[in-house]
Amino acid sequence: MTSFFKLLQWVLKAAVFFTLFAFALNNQHEASVHFFFGTQWRSPMVLVVLAAFTLGIVVGVLGMVPRWWRQRQSARQAEKASASSASVTPADAQEPLHGA
Repeated sequence: MTSFFKLLQWVLKAAVFFTLFAFALNNQHEASVHFFFGTQWRSPMVLVVLAAFTLGIVVGVLGMVPRWWRQRQSARQAEKASASSASVTPADAQEPLHGA
């Protein structure tokens, strides 16, 4: 059963690769991106799309870094708090059960 899922995973990867490869072959026409002050960048369309995609990933990751950093900090503080409370009161953790 796991070999079937591995085969399915490789087939999906191959399908994505060949789809992107066909996209790259079909979009080799030259495109120009106009920036400020009359500057422009002339390149094949597939490189323009790839650059825009990469720039979007970079902006997204950089936008998540502060939130990720705060989450790591709060997780460390919670871990320190739980470790200090566990080391202070080990007898309280083993309370006897009442009734039964």
